[in-house]
Amino acid sequence: MDAIRVSGLTQSFGDNTAVNDLNLTIKEGEVFGLVGPDGAGKTTVMRLLAGLMAPTAGDAWVYGCHTVKDSKQLSNHISYMPQRFGLYLDLTVQENIDFYADLYNVPRQIRKEKIAELLALSNMTPFRDRLARNLSGGMKQKLALACALIHTPKVLLLDEPTNGVDPLSRRDFWRILYRLLEEKVTIFVSTAYLDEAERCDKIGLLHQGQLILSGTPDEVKTHMQGVLVEIRCDEPRNVLSSLITGLTPVSAGLFGAKIHLVLNGEPTQALKTVKDRLKDIGVQAETEIVVPSLEDVFISMIMPAEGSDSNAK
Repeated sequence: MDAIRVSGLTQSFGDNTAVNDLNLTIKEGEVFGLVGPDGAGKTTVMRLLAGLMAPTAGDAWVYGCHTVKDSKQLSNHISYMPQRFGLYLDLTVQENIDFYADLYNVPRQIRKEKIAELLALSNMTPFRDRLARNLSGGMKQKLALACALIHTPKVLLLDEPTNGVDPLSRRDFWRILYRLLEEKVTIFVSTAYLDEAERCDKIGLLHQGQLILSGTPDEVKTHMQGVLVEIRCDEPRNVLSSLITGLTPVSAGLFGAKIHLVLNGEPTQALKTVKDRLKDIGVQAETEIVVPSLEDVFISMIMPAEGSDSNAK
């Protein structure tokens, strides 16, 4: 069964097209990651799928419900967790969950067990009487997720849920999401963290409102154009500028203290070309051909070799 189906979905705001002819199919029980930088259109896609706005053109169905024509029925099957989820800071953890249980009309006979399960799953049981305002950023996100799951949705829409969250809380968050797959919950998550995209069954790379590539993480990596050469040297920023000037690579960027260059051609020749250029500019460095990451693929497809740092996370 298709949990989410999107056909020609387009959303414009005046002259700005935030989502441009999006076509997508997501199976029930899949984790789909929508990956892209700030301003790519991820939040607009989320809001369209949640039925919070009518598209300029195209259609979307979520769990069999048309997002515009069946918006009332849609709300029974989905849960949408925006970047700023509506926690009530003056209420405790328990009181926030109780409030959302009331909002979703969760039956009293199953509520107690469901809340206990969610608190245990998120490691929040010891904090059930703590005010939400006194929680850390990561704990607030886990509480928000518990509130979003109280009515056991069929499709979970998460808009950059771990943005700004510490690594330990990110790990806990994803542990909770994996547990949901046992109940065949379909998870649609947007993220700017490409390491998180590796955790998804399928991903879509969104750039300026357009889906430029989709598939499993391994399938996406096969679309890397060219050979990726990694260079470790002193003063990589200055060296990068010289390499770009002399080699005109397909793409280039700093990855921490390392330089990644993508060159056309055969691997052995590409490596020799880089070594020759380094020798010409008098730089000693370690070089090797490396397997591209999702970040490398994304950068190579959307960024020219201008010597700027990678902004992907």
